[in-house]
Amino acid sequence: MDEYETLLVGLNSHARIPDLSSDIIEEFLAHKPVAARWWSRLIAWESRLLWILSGASIVVSIFNYMLTFVTLMFTGHLGALELAGASVATVGIQGLAYGIMLGMASAVQTVCGQAYGAKKYSSMGIICQRAIILHLGAAILLTFLYWFSGSILKAIGQSDSIAEQGQIFARGIILQLYAFAISCPMQRFLQAQNIVNPLAYMSVGVFLLHLLFTWLVVEVLEYGLIGAALTLSFSWWVLVIVNAVYIVFSPNCKETWTGFSFKAFSGIWPYFKLTVASAVMLCLEIWYNQGLVLISGLLTNPTISLDSISICMYYLNWDMQFMLGLAAAASVRVSNELGAGHPSVAKFSVLVVNGTSILISTVFTAIVLIFRVGLSKAFTTDSEVISAVNNLTPLLAISVFLNGIQPILSGVAIGSGWQGVVAYVNLATYYIIGLPIGCVLGFKTSLGVAGIWWGMIIGVLLQTVTLIILTARTNWNTEVQRAIERLQNAENEEAIALSL
Repeated sequence: MDEYETLLVGLNSHARIPDLSSDIIEEFLAHKPVAARWWSRLIAWESRLLWILSGASIVVSIFNYMLTFVTLMFTGHLGALELAGASVATVGIQGLAYGIMLGMASAVQTVCGQAYGAKKYSSMGIICQRAIILHLGAAILLTFLYWFSGSILKAIGQSDSIAEQGQIFARGIILQLYAFAISCPMQRFLQAQNIVNPLAYMSVGVFLLHLLFTWLVVEVLEYGLIGAALTLSFSWWVLVIVNAVYIVFSPNCKETWTGFSFKAFSGIWPYFKLTVASAVMLCLEIWYNQGLVLISGLLTNPTISLDSISICMYYLNWDMQFMLGLAAAASVRVSNELGAGHPSVAKFSVLVVNGTSILISTVFTAIVLIFRVGLSKAFTTDSEVISAVNNLTPLLAISVFLNGIQPILSGVAIGSGWQGVVAYVNLATYYIIGLPIGCVLGFKTSLGVAGIWWGMIIGVLLQTVTLIILTARTNWNTEVQRAIERLQNAENEEAIALSL
């Protein structure tokens, strides 16, 4: 019995579908009529692969984010002013840097994912090293932003007291910036080759250490805001070290990591162009949410406004981390299948992951509405802040539901290499439409913070609809050819650079 006949037996029986290659599934989806009774079996096959990747990726995304989340929770119990300062530094300074770093790292997902699918393993380590070089260069430039953050926050309208606390926190997390510059490409490098469980174990372990260290530094030793910031930096460097040790010494990376090489300095320009497009795409997306939080600090009673929207944004970001883990898995699945020349499987994967994310986001939306009061009490005991958060909860629920679609489609775009196109979409829907609407509703009506959030929702909704249309109109056979050309061009550019 050949592999195709084995597949038919698996589809027609009540047993689990055999662990077959994507080559056979591609042949089945592309050339064979698929009976209705078989779709549930095919969905189960794809879901199994998706959750093998996304389960651990979600853990990595959530627990990496929880490092900052825990730090801010401890900071919030120092006082409302300290929380406002740390929040505005996290959003306005750290958020700006993270947008650049995460955007640049998405190029690693695209190129490494497609290279892994095409079985061009030796080039992946070079791509990772090349990305780290570019990330460290960006970190050096961003250091000035962190150091002079107080003046920058005052320049954009924050009060002197909030800006002063924000600068203390920002200077304490400068070391974290460099750790993130190294860790982000390494994590994308491992995810691209489906190595996710070890990443999850490392992230959970570092989080538990961070929880203990932050409690000791803030609650026991009472080092305050600067102590919390330095502890966050320390924990990120622990994460970098364990990631690096795994890559260098694990037998799972022996084909993709062949040691440090000067080849990483060759062919940087073509990779840099994709990196810029990737950075612009995600920066416009991340800065949009962060910018609306900063704008809330310009409203009447800025401390209450900033604290309330920041608390809601933390929970939205927590939900976003879950969906980003799912999006990372979608990106890996799509990039791997495109690199392997499987357009039908790539398309099928997109459909399955979007259906899965919508179901999950529906559950999260219900949780937000049910536990609306308890969400604010985890951060503060201030009755005004609790009331303000409670009023924003319905808008938070809407945003949580939209998060079930938008990040997944962005992950598909990264896996396919559409970063340049999506950058234009983000610019139009977020900054030309959503941001002005939010400002008008926030400052010219009685809605206040709620008006600013409505602007964010409108922008995200328009971006989501646009991405749905782009994805639905995609010719996946063409995307396979583009993936092949991208890898060939990268090899040619590297060969030319080495010959000079």
